[in-house]
Amino acid sequence: MKEISVKGTARTKFGKKAAYDIRKANGVPCNLYGEAKDENGLPVALPFTVTNDELRNLIYTPDIYLVNLDIDGKAHKAVLKELQFHPVKDNVLHVDFYEVNDTKPIVMEVPIKLNGLAEGVKAGGRLAASVRKLKVKAVYSQIPERLNIDVTNLALGKTIKVGELHFEGLELVTNKEVVVCQVKMTRGARSAAAAEN
Repeated sequence: MKEISVKGTARTKFGKKAAYDIRKANGVPCNLYGEAKDENGLPVALPFTVTNDELRNLIYTPDIYLVNLDIDGKAHKAVLKELQFHPVKDNVLHVDFYEVNDTKPIVMEVPIKLNGLAEGVKAGGRLAASVRKLKVKAVYSQIPERLNIDVTNLALGKTIKVGELHFEGLELVTNKEVVVCQVKMTRGARSAAAAEN
């Protein structure tokens, strides 16, 4: 997994007005969730602020990153957990990070990459990915930048489902019945099949 460094400042003011002031000053309110729990066993967030510039390379990319967070000089390793965008302006309103360590597994969405020339494509079909990412569970150091899926043997009209995939050191959390990709019949392939019969 690629790494990226992000610097932040602890937040002391909360509420709608404080969040508005942060955004007005080119900042984004963030929370870091981790090991800390309150007396009811619920996760306790560490609130902080980062600038839009600090977040740009982390958010506007298909890649996944291990984030080296520096909050007022204190280092945290984290992954992006949730993003909230403005419904109209499309700017970032809020970001949640999840603190990671070398022993506790986390669930993360990882982009897929389809490799090879499918048999069905050679026969005139069209390869179509049904999902762009799959959810996996593992310690962060085991999570790859992308999941490589070999489609070479995928025939015309056939699919690959999550349940057919296996990756070393990873548990796939996405439902086993979800179709990852398929080779669809094209008009040309249908005509060719009809001509053969």
